[in-house]
Amino acid sequence: MSDRSLSLYALCGSQRRASTSRRLLQALRDHAPDGITIEACDLIGHLPIFNPDDEGERTPAIVVALAQKIGAADGLIVSCPEYAHGIPGGFKNALDWLVSRDEVPFKPLMFAHASHRGDLVLELLNDVLNTMSLHIVEEAFLRLPLAGKTDEAQAALVDEAVQGGVLRNSLERFRCAIEERAG
Repeated sequence: MSDRSLSLYALCGSQRRASTSRRLLQALRDHAPDGITIEACDLIGHLPIFNPDDEGERTPAIVVALAQKIGAADGLIVSCPEYAHGIPGGFKNALDWLVSRDEVPFKPLMFAHASHRGDLVLELLNDVLNTMSLHIVEEAFLRLPLAGKTDEAQAALVDEAVQGGVLRNSLERFRCAIEERAG
């Protein structure tokens, strides 16, 4: 384990308060190894609809705030459900705001997927995020199938993943990849 402290920024593709994607990100935050802090983004649902005419000097303050949070983070965690065989509109809107910004290219990113299905959204996100030049750390990929389960079953799965070191191990692999790139 490293002595270097990492700051990660977690982006949730679902805006539902009780989403399984959000629950997985909270579990990662609450059970992160020492030296890793995770802040959950709460800005995505408040972003205006992307319009290229509003970039540059006209960029909304909330978009600047999101970009600054991403720029300050050592890495990103994305947890996103699949809606209608695609990326949820609000999340895609957030990504559109970030496409031409300097904070995003080469930023390390790990996926935390809260479903046993939804591989199409992972493919779509891989395509979009690679186009945006993010560095997707595949060895840190985490899948914990919470979707479609009762609250009690979700809590049991999270507890089992915590006890088995699944969350910690994924974050440690992410930390190693970030440190290797930092050289």
